[in-house]
Amino acid sequence: MAKPAVTDIGVNGAPKGLKPQRTKAVPSQVTNSVTGRARKTQATPMQGSGILGPPTVVTLPRNQVYVSPQQKAAATPGKRLRLPVVLATLVGVVIGGRLVQVQVFESSSVAAEALASRISKVPIAAHRGRITDRNGEVLADSVDRYLLTADPQAILGFRNNSTPKRLAEDGTEVANGALGVAQLLAPILQTDPAELAARINGSNRYVVIAKDLEPEVQRQIRALKLTAYLHLEVTPKRIYPAGNIAGPLLGFVDFEMVGQGGIEKAYDDILAGKAGYRVYERGRDGVPIPGGVNEVVGAVDGGDVMLTIDYDYQRKAQQAADEAAAKWGAEAVVVLVQHNQTGEFWAIADSGSVDPNDRSDASVANGSRAVQDIFEPGSTAKIITMAAALETGVVTPTSQFTVPFRYTMPNGQKFKDSQEHPDWHLTATGILAKSSNTGIIQIGESVPPQVQYEYFKKFRIGEYTGLNLPGESRGKVHEYTKWDGRTRYTVTFGQGLSVNAVQATGVYQTVANGGVYVPPSLIRGIREPNATDVTPAERGEPVRVIEEATADLLKKMMELATSDDGTAKAAQIPGFRIAGKSGTAELRVNGRVTYMGSYIGIISADNPEFTVSVFIRDPKGQMFGGVVAAPVFRDVASFLVQNRELTPSLPDDQPLTMWWD
Repeated sequence: MAKPAVTDIGVNGAPKGLKPQRTKAVPSQVTNSVTGRARKTQATPMQGSGILGPPTVVTLPRNQVYVSPQQKAAATPGKRLRLPVVLATLVGVVIGGRLVQVQVFESSSVAAEALASRISKVPIAAHRGRITDRNGEVLADSVDRYLLTADPQAILGFRNNSTPKRLAEDGTEVANGALGVAQLLAPILQTDPAELAARINGSNRYVVIAKDLEPEVQRQIRALKLTAYLHLEVTPKRIYPAGNIAGPLLGFVDFEMVGQGGIEKAYDDILAGKAGYRVYERGRDGVPIPGGVNEVVGAVDGGDVMLTIDYDYQRKAQQAADEAAAKWGAEAVVVLVQHNQTGEFWAIADSGSVDPNDRSDASVANGSRAVQDIFEPGSTAKIITMAAALETGVVTPTSQFTVPFRYTMPNGQKFKDSQEHPDWHLTATGILAKSSNTGIIQIGESVPPQVQYEYFKKFRIGEYTGLNLPGESRGKVHEYTKWDGRTRYTVTFGQGLSVNAVQATGVYQTVANGGVYVPPSLIRGIREPNATDVTPAERGEPVRVIEEATADLLKKMMELATSDDGTAKAAQIPGFRIAGKSGTAELRVNGRVTYMGSYIGIISADNPEFTVSVFIRDPKGQMFGGVVAAPVFRDVASFLVQNRELTPSLPDDQPLTMWWD
């Protein structure tokens, strides 16, 4: 029997191609699709959409069977299942391919990423080197301090699961989480557990708990065995054991341990060292994995800098400077002690020296006035004019001059001495001893301007000192071709040029050392990083400035300045011949006129080991260097005599004279 055709359903359930007809329901003959036998049935109207009107009856051609959509779907289950199977197959292929890609082709990169997520790199700080005095007394050092941080996210997982249970300070069992960690840590930090718990409770990964912890506190924290939650990092701290001794010279370091002034800045590359690091593989609890990655690159500690400064003499010089500042109500006092044969400074002291340990005062950033402040040297520069005159042969120590209180030069420029006096009959030695401006002008008038300028330059006026201290001002002397009719003469007594205290002291060091200038030094030696011995610092080459015979004459002439008839009687030290010169220079401070009183002396004239200089800025009530500064020289120089056990001077069997009849 032929298989009945199956026709697709069209509009209102009618087979496609057949037009729906309105008709009455009549019996029809339907062939069973299984047996092929025909049977009569009552035709049932097929429900349409209602759009075309009443229900309709579809008349099928002979041998054609009507199949409903439900019968059709049930008769073809394969189509229904085909799409999910295809989709599942595609997903499996994609997943399998990715597994192959990861396990075969990308296994090394995946492993590397996983390892990287477990790697920690911890810096290892380098210890900054020491700064010491000439005898090894420590002036600046670094000590270990610790930074304590917490990982609040990890702390959330803290559990008091140990046996026996951990106990709080009050004997109760510690809690879980942040409160438990705080109960253990708070007694060590001497803080409230509840407040500490609030600080370390959260989901972030980094909280600073405490800084600058002492090593003993660090050991107590490590004993808690909370390394998965708490982290300690070494943070070296700079300390200055001598307090304010040489504070302006030493400078200070910032929070990154970088030098920010003085020796700390000038020699930062030597002192700083080089930080190292440790790389290790950690577990989920933050603890290093045994047998995992563990690489250590050690830090290289900084080298040491040994100064020429002597702690005892520096302390004495600072004490004397502070006392003078208080006595005279001065703005500032500077006291220097220089060794004549080596050029080494054994003391560079500022009044009111700051303590580098105290960062609350902004003045910690100030350097030493010994190199930063410049001023007209005044009468202390007369020694340069006298040196030029002696070496050019225009005068001798006994040359005679009539010295009035007022003096008018051929070009009409008028000058006078600091105090009124009758006409003096002075030798060239007497002019220096009495510090007469009208007298030194007469001598300088015979020295050609070019020669005068050359001697200023020989004595390093206007040149950097070479001490390498930050903020140095080098002063200035204009070329002689730029001197006007007045400057031509004022330079002879120290006006119209500027110096710093180190430069002014260097003039007298040169005379004391037989006319040989030795570049000043503040560094005695350096121990390089990883070295054990101190290497002597390189020194500049000595330079002859004036003849030795000239230097000897100048020392003898300056002895009379400290005599009873000179301007600096207050500088006398019994048993020692002091060669020196006082100075009083005019300054302008904030629009007002004030003075710099100074005294520079050599101890002693016959055995010139040290030069001591004193500079007092803006003294109140008195201005002359022989009055305000000379006593400070005597105080410091007497300390040197006692501590160095200097040999007393022999009497001068050929003394010079100040006066002539």
